[in-house]
Formats: sequence, structure tokens, C-alpha cells
Amino acid sequence: MSSTGNIPSSDPGRAGLLDSCDIAVVGGGVVGCAVARKLTLLGADVVLLEKAPDILDGASKANSAILHTAFDAPPGSLEHALMQRGREEYLAIHDSLNLPVLQTGALVVAWTQEEEALLEDILRRAHENGVRDTRLLSARQALDIEPGLSDSLRAAVHVPGEYLVDPWSAPLAYLLQAIANGARAWTRAAVTGGVRDNDGWLLHTTRGDVRARHVVNCAGLYGDVLDELLLGESEFTILPRKGQFVVFDKAAARHLKTIILPVPTERTKGIVVCPTIFGNVLVGPTAEDQQSRDSAPVDRETLRTLMRHAGKVVPALADMPVTAVYAGLRPATERKEYRIRHRPEDHWTTVGGIRSTGLTAALGIAAHVADLLVESGHAFHPLDNPETPRVPNLAQHRPRDWSKPGHGEIVCHCELVTRREIEAALNSPLPPGSLAGLKRRTRATMGRCQGFYCSARLAELTEGLFEPGLTTGKAHD
Repeated sequence: MSSTGNIPSSDPGRAGLLDSCDIAVVGGGVVGCAVARKLTLLGADVVLLEKAPDILDGASKANSAILHTAFDAPPGSLEHALMQRGREEYLAIHDSLNLPVLQTGALVVAWTQEEEALLEDILRRAHENGVRDTRLLSARQALDIEPGLSDSLRAAVHVPGEYLVDPWSAPLAYLLQAIANGARAWTRAAVTGGVRDNDGWLLHTTRGDVRARHVVNCAGLYGDVLDELLLGESEFTILPRKGQFVVFDKAAARHLKTIILPVPTERTKGIVVCPTIFGNVLVGPTAEDQQSRDSAPVDRETLRTLMRHAGKVVPALADMPVTAVYAGLRPATERKEYRIRHRPEDHWTTVGGIRSTGLTAALGIAAHVADLLVESGHAFHPLDNPETPRVPNLAQHRPRDWSKPGHGEIVCHCELVTRREIEAALNSPLPPGSLAGLKRRTRATMGRCQGFYCSARLAELTEGLFEPGLTTGKAHD
């Protein structure tokens, strides 16, 4: 695919921006970032449009951060294929991008006779899905793997290949690599309309206009709204599903080393109790249908229920202090499957209905979108020697910046975030557009005190940087 070229005066920091590209990707969540990376590496000229001040501000900001094997995905489904494809690519590229992986394995635990009766079916599906190292365990065998579990468990299925990852550094790395190879990222750029002609689209955004030969809709919670706005119809309706989480203190980590999964239901994968790659233990998510696409408040009684659940699964967690609570929204639809549709006659591809498995499947979804474009006649010319930037490590089990000399100072003592890490994030090719974005890039304020001690210092270091209109990303001429 040949570039349509950029207008030399392009500047995402100025209103009235006009840019042109081969492909506009709408939505800066994990899927949008992965699609932008894939198409850029294939040689396309890409602009990513995100309506929030920073990437990962929607559904992608809250999840359990598991790299799944797809052992329990519907056999033969697109979701299954793209999860396995995404996982395979993640494991192939994570070292080059400095993305951590923590190999914990998982146990699908049955606590009742009814749940135990379903384990054989779970094992059969896992083997049918090609995940053949799964095996059925007795209660004693499960406790040998995870001694901290309640001895009231009946049996379990062991899934050794379920891993933990950093849910925010991964999409950041994808988009950083896209930018390093010529893509542009606009934030505060909500799509407000557009006009289609034989050459593609002229998209109107709150930052200016973008002409694109093709549009990929990765708008997540607003995917159906964008289809309706630009195409006049949508094949699905987003039904927001809220998930609340509780994060226990790092002291909890000594009591749990394995991902503990429930026996899933027809509606939800259920509540997980698992370590995090940052050294905590979390429990969640809930599955609460609601109308709002923007608001995800937590409520005290639900959080207490999650804490009680965690204590029943791992008794040592019953009296463990809580570090943080949060909630996120998943872009559920009327059906469980991914809602991906390619409309070459409209110069449009919709990637919708990507729920809890999106972090695992993102790279696979990106490759699938590229395949659809090739099949409809787009000619790509992959880059010969693409730039491969490395993101800072935030994982607890690997060396952090605080352990290296010359870091300046420890700004956030709970999470041991250094001034050098904060300054590197602020001066990167994709600087944060909000304090929330800075937190996701560094973990500042995410520890025990939740910013009580470090917020004043952070305010000094970021003074004037998060004013309205500041963009995330830089223009590349």
C-alpha cells in the first residue's frame, strides 16, 4: 500500500489539523494500538484517533492481565483462532519490546459437586482447542501446586500455559513501535462525522480532519455508535458490562502464585483470584450489565463480596489489607462472539464486541484485519528493518529502574518509581496526556498510599503538562 502523504504543516497540538493517510484506526485501546502497529509494519501510513486525552482510557484500562491459552474458547470460533494467534505473536515479540511475562499457570477449581461434574467437559474442550498439557487434578494434587487454597476444593483442571502480563505496557509498546516507524497518534480527537467517496473517507474530528483510504473501527464501547454515525447502521449493540476489582497488598503475594479460575458459566468467565505481575493479588471481575458507557463506579457491598470470595478461595487473604479498588467496562454485545466485519465497498472494517480476551487476542486481531485488507485488494510493502523501541519494565519479578544508579530520586516510594522513569515517560515519543496515563506508564500513585505521599511531587514534575488540548503523540513529517 503506497502512502497518500502527509501535509507538512501537520501538528496534532493545533486545532484545525488536516492530515492524510492510508488507514485511520479509530480507538486507542489495546486492539487499536495493535492494529496500528501491524499495519504500519506492513508499510501502511497510519493515523490513530483517540477521543480521550490518552490511550487505554476506555475498556482497556481495567482487566485481569492474563495471557490466555484459549483453552476454554468456543472450539472453531474466530475468537479461539485469534487468541491463539495473538498469544503466539506476543510470546515471539515480547523480548524485543521488553514486555514481561510471568509463567504462573492456572487452576480451574471446582468447589461444588455440580462444578466438579463440569471439569471433564472443560478438559475435553481444552484438548479439542489444542491445549493438550491441561490435566485433571484431585484436590490433593491441586493443593500440592497451590497450598494456599482452601481445602474445601473438590478438584481442578491445571492449565500450565496461562501467564500474567503487563496490561498497559503491551499496548503502549505496540503504538510506540507504530510511531517509531511513521504512524501518528491523535488524542482528544473524537470522530464527529465524515464523508465517504470513491477514494475513502474524510473524517471530521474534534482536532481537525483526516483523509483516509480505509477506516478500521476499534472504538470499543462506542464501536456501534461509530458504525451508526458513519455507515448509518450497526450489526451489533454494545451492552456495557461492568467489572469491579479489589487489589490486595503486596504482602498477599506470598500466599498465591497461581491464577485461580472459576468454573465458567454461560454468561461470564466468573471471578478470578490471581497474582499480578506487579506483585499484588487481585480478585474480580464482577459482571454487571448497565446502560452507561462512561461511568464505572465501585460500590462498597460488591467490594466486600469480592473480598469475602477471595478469603474463601485463599483463606490467608481474609485479613489482608486492600491497596486499591477499581472498575472497568467491557464492550459486551447481544452475542458472545467477536463482531468483526470487513466492508471493502465502504472502505471500512469494524472490530467490535472484543471483551475480556482482547488483551490476549489483540495481535491476532491485528493480523486478521491485515489479512482481510489483503484479500480485498490492498497491496502492502512490509518494512525491511523496522524500529523496535523497548518499554521500561514495571514487573515486580524483573529488575526495576530504582535498582540502577543515577535514577535521581524515588518519587513514589510505595511502587519505587524513580524520577528518571517519570521524566522518560514525559519525554517519550508518546507522552501521557493525563495523570492516569502517567500512572499506567510508571505505576506512580498505584501503591499502598494511593498517591497520598507522592502526589505533591508529581504535581511539581508535571506542572502545566496536562492542560486541555495537550496531545498524546507527535506528528512525523
